[in-house]
Amino acid sequence: MSFKQKIEETSQAKKSSIILALDFPYQNPQNRQSLLDRAVEMLDTVSPYVCAVKINHHLVLPLGTFGGVQTLVDSTHEKGLLAIMDSKVNDIGNTNTVIAEYYFDAGFDALIANPFVGWEEGMKPIFEVAKRRQRGVILLAYMSHKGAVEGYGQSVRDPETGAESKQYLSFARKAGRWNADGVVVGATVPDKIKEIRMVLGEEVPIYAPGVGAQGGGVETALKAGARYLIVGREIVQSEDPAVEAESLRQKAELAKIKNEK
Repeated sequence: MSFKQKIEETSQAKKSSIILALDFPYQNPQNRQSLLDRAVEMLDTVSPYVCAVKINHHLVLPLGTFGGVQTLVDSTHEKGLLAIMDSKVNDIGNTNTVIAEYYFDAGFDALIANPFVGWEEGMKPIFEVAKRRQRGVILLAYMSHKGAVEGYGQSVRDPETGAESKQYLSFARKAGRWNADGVVVGATVPDKIKEIRMVLGEEVPIYAPGVGAQGGGVETALKAGARYLIVGREIVQSEDPAVEAESLRQKAELAKIKNEK
């Protein structure tokens, strides 16, 4: 079963399209145990209301891939959720292969990669590792911060056809050709979600970060075509993470029902 199928099944079972981003503010690395304890507690608290957990350098750097992070991945699986590594892999093929192998060794079900490096000797080795190990690859198409327009929003010319288009649309088309398990498009840019959804249809689901703290809205992102919402600070820095996560889950489910009518 592909990662795309696994997360869809998990989302249906949990009745949630929310992915928890375990992004905590910087703290003294000498307090690694307290950071791990905080992450474990957050996962325990929020797990009933989400379908997956996304981890990035916020935790990998202080806790270690095969230390605290692997503990969190194991706990994620025990709770019936999937684990996504937000590594934004963006290097030559040999390096990308090693990165992918290590993160998959740690138990991650999928990783996020940056298609800027191209296919041959870039993204291709990651997809080969993922296919061999039955894991997923999610590609960045348009990030959620304001400066994203400087890279993902620039106009580019296809080296083969000479046709000009926006970078994010080029990445969307590549995600379709490469059979990616998903693309990341910021919830802060629903117009871009809509454009990319028109390119990809329902074959490649859209993951939308930036809900809440960065200004992205649940309803607008889902109406534009997002399938999953990645939420970090809005939950983890809330006074009551469980209440916030459940509220977001319910809001997303209501929006989904409304969109289906």
